[in-house]
Amino acid sequence: MIDMLLDILGWAFIGAGSIFLFIGGLGIIRLPDLYTRMHAAGVTDTMGAGLILAGLATQAPNWLVAVKLLAILIFLYLTSPTSSYALANSALFAGIRPVLARKRGKKKKTESAPDDRKSRAEGENESWKT
Repeated sequence: MIDMLLDILGWAFIGAGSIFLFIGGLGIIRLPDLYTRMHAAGVTDTMGAGLILAGLATQAPNWLVAVKLLAILIFLYLTSPTSSYALANSALFAGIRPVLARKRGKKKKTESAPDDRKSRAEGENESWKT
C-alpha cells in the first residue's frame, strides 16, 4: 500500500516537473527580453528540475540514492536563484534595460513608424552596445 502511494506521489511530481519544464521552455523561446527569459529559465530550473528530482527520490531503490538526489535538490535550490540574480544584476549594470523601460522612453507610435517587433529588436541590438 505504501509502495503504491509512493509511486503515485513520485509520478505526480515527475509529471508536474515536466509541465514546468515545458512551459519554461516555451517562455524562453517566446518572451521578449533578457529579464523575462531569465525568469522563465529560473522557474524551469528551480521548480521543474526540483519536482523531477523529488519524484525520482520517491522512486529510488534505496535510501542512499534518495539522499543523493535530495542533496542535488538542495544544491539546486540554493544556486539557481542566486545565479539568476547575479546574471540579472550584471545585465542591468551593463545597461541592458527591460522592454517596459524602453517603451516608456519612446514617443507615441505614428503611422509611418515601423511596427513594434522591429523597433523592439533594434532596441535590443542597440542596448548591449552602450
